[in-house]
Amino acid sequence: MASPSSLSPTDVPMELHALNRNKLLDSFRHHLSLSSRPLHGFVFLQGGEEQTRHCTDHIELFRQESYFVYLFGVKEPGFYGAIDIASGESMLFAPRLPADYAVWLGEIKPLSHFKERYMVSSVYYTDEISKVLHDQYKGSGKPSLYLLHGLNTDSNNYSKPADFEGIDNFVADLNTLHPILTECRVVKSALELALIQFANDISSEAHVEVMRKTKVGMKEYQLESLFQHHTYMYGGCRHCSYTCICATGDSSAVLHYGHAAAPNDKTLEDGDMALLDMGAEYHFYGSDITCSFPVNGKFTTDQSIVYNAVLRAHDAVISNLRPGVSWVDMHKLAERTVLESLKEERLLFGEIDAMVNERLGAVFMPHGLGHLLGIDTHDPGGYLQGAERPKEAGLKSLRTSRQLLEGMVITVEPGCYFIDALLLPAMENTRTSKYFNRDQISRFRGFGGVRIESDVYVTCDGCVNMTKCPREINEIEAVMAGAPWPINRTSIPSLSTKT
Repeated sequence: MASPSSLSPTDVPMELHALNRNKLLDSFRHHLSLSSRPLHGFVFLQGGEEQTRHCTDHIELFRQESYFVYLFGVKEPGFYGAIDIASGESMLFAPRLPADYAVWLGEIKPLSHFKERYMVSSVYYTDEISKVLHDQYKGSGKPSLYLLHGLNTDSNNYSKPADFEGIDNFVADLNTLHPILTECRVVKSALELALIQFANDISSEAHVEVMRKTKVGMKEYQLESLFQHHTYMYGGCRHCSYTCICATGDSSAVLHYGHAAAPNDKTLEDGDMALLDMGAEYHFYGSDITCSFPVNGKFTTDQSIVYNAVLRAHDAVISNLRPGVSWVDMHKLAERTVLESLKEERLLFGEIDAMVNERLGAVFMPHGLGHLLGIDTHDPGGYLQGAERPKEAGLKSLRTSRQLLEGMVITVEPGCYFIDALLLPAMENTRTSKYFNRDQISRFRGFGGVRIESDVYVTCDGCVNMTKCPREINEIEAVMAGAPWPINRTSIPSLSTKT
């Protein structure tokens, strides 16, 4: 019997993380030189720790802290890492495990294993950090430690600076590292792009498999299960990039459906649209893909109206992406395209420019157009230091306001939703009520919504869509009826910038 997958897990070269360290080192030394500071001290990070479920002894499945994994690639908990700014040498510090670890959790690996596995200069134990760094330091006075501390503009949480016994014998700098390391993560290397592409390939294939098997009467969580099975079984993806959103019917207008209070548990009804936002993570690098389709396999006229409005916006944005383009402008382009489509179908009246000025697009698409993607689904770097978020409706939800750079990976995810909490006030507002054709709009109450999301990377003169799902209505209907949709592994061409 033929395998339902044409893919298999790809090798992960640890050179990827060595290159990331060199990239940071070059940027860091440049910054220190510009500010007339000495080129010595250590970049020093603490990896993640295992967490138990509340007060129990159940250990949650560990996933490494993202900045730490960017530099070192370490999958195990309890590690620290350092980069000597003067010499460029990299060091890992591993936890000294108790003897009974070998009984319960497996072989206790020697330090030489981690040195070879993670391609670092040397490895020591965590109880040796203070002594090793002082011995390594060639400058005068206390050694400087550049610690990771800064704001994540998506979560409004701060990264945790490293802490260890003896840190008081160092000079701690909490301000320099975070913006430099964050900016390093914004532009991806060819090796990083290869992992993001594989995550996209296996996730695209899984979305197609879910489309084929979706039937009226199933539960939403069964669609989630099909996706997770395929990406793990055939792609080796133990983690998803985020909680799966498997929304059908009116739940497809709930932007972050799938959480504990709305756990993908509705029954698929004939006539429902499905909005499935699911992406797998491979070696920490993620994908973020949304497909929308009718659960019975055939689009109605109304479903086609909304779907094609979003598809036009999706395609318009992708055709305009290139270095130097403003992401705010791309969001406005998506809004305008959706509004034009709704006007063509007589759901809206009036001048499009006036609708844009009144921010009517935010009624139908309250979220931002997309976000940077990498080790985190919402990768950091969306707002440079000092940059202000837009304050207008819709635009204030943007996760970045930057101009695009070659090597960025960003999601393009326009949507069109009929959300009573937004639609009804806009239809009653004296400034915006005149734009709505109430008779036509009323039949879409309870429709839910449509989102189409692809992951793209920006090239020197355009972009490449890394996502390979069927998008046109005829393609979706054909796949759901059993037509083939082969997905072959993609190689990443070298970027003109050698990152």
